[in-house]
Amino acid sequence: MVQINHVHFYVDSAKVWRDWFVHRFGFDAQPCVSTPETYQERLTCADLRVHLSSPASPNSPIADFLRKHPPGVADIALRVQNLAEICAHPQVRVTIPPHDSSTGQRMAQIAAWGSLRHTLIEGYQGVRVRETRGKSGPVVAIDHCVLNVSAGELPAAVKWYCQVLGFEPKQQFAIATARSSLHSQVLVHPQTGVQFPINEPTSGNSQIQEFLDHNRGAGIQHIALKTPDILHWVPQLRQLGLSFLNVPGTYYDGLRQKPGFCLQEPEWQRLMEAEVLVDWQDANHPALLLQTFTEPIFEEPTFFFELIERRSIQVQGKTLIAQGFGEGNFQALFEAVEHQQLQRTGDG
Repeated sequence: MVQINHVHFYVDSAKVWRDWFVHRFGFDAQPCVSTPETYQERLTCADLRVHLSSPASPNSPIADFLRKHPPGVADIALRVQNLAEICAHPQVRVTIPPHDSSTGQRMAQIAAWGSLRHTLIEGYQGVRVRETRGKSGPVVAIDHCVLNVSAGELPAAVKWYCQVLGFEPKQQFAIATARSSLHSQVLVHPQTGVQFPINEPTSGNSQIQEFLDHNRGAGIQHIALKTPDILHWVPQLRQLGLSFLNVPGTYYDGLRQKPGFCLQEPEWQRLMEAEVLVDWQDANHPALLLQTFTEPIFEEPTFFFELIERRSIQVQGKTLIAQGFGEGNFQALFEAVEHQQLQRTGDG
């Protein structure tokens, strides 16, 4: 069993980024935790938990991380049932041995891919199925986390996550423009449904390669946050100062022609005004998946957030929920990110 417990960012100022998460996404700040070496803020929002750590001294492990990498996700903490078994796996390097925390939880930390770590917390909480529409805040849970690895490392990274943590490979994607390309493998945990796509660049000027160059190695590229009403919240978040990728105008030109299109005119107008992407599997499975992507939130073009809404629909007495990752939107997303990349580099 694997369940995401929290995401841990290493940043220059935990206080500054605490205020960023509170102001934009409506997180609640919990009492801070400080040591002589580290200052940590802990935030909650519905089913989301975020930790933010910054160095309190040059000897802090956070300071060491930030000397090697820009701010970003350093640890994705996982709840597991078999902590000792995972730590004893021959492919695992334990960075913090199993121990009892101050709250009585059995914990450990292992090295994952690149500089990413996984804190393991023993004790599976079960999967809570929450109805997200109508919630008061813009985000309510993690939908998936995406790891970028260097060219040629994808098979080994997939094998590691499958053998060590029990994930299984699902969809594969290859996306390309005339300029660059990438390959993606989606991993899903069979018991909990935790989704973990992994990308590698398949061209030297790929946006994935740009991430790797600026991040100075493999790392978490983005985290998708479930939102209860994306067409309501994206304009609100823009007003709060959150920047989103611009969607190419050609994207909407052909969307009406896709089999299964079912958006009514008022919502269609809201969709275009909000610059939100929409996808569905096929005409027989028209449950809508709506998504959009922020611009990188840190100074360097590395980590960003995705907002995603998975709608359900009744078909022949069955409730169908939008699945996948917006595969029909991948090309539009790739082109939008690539356009931003060209603006940064002045190339092309």
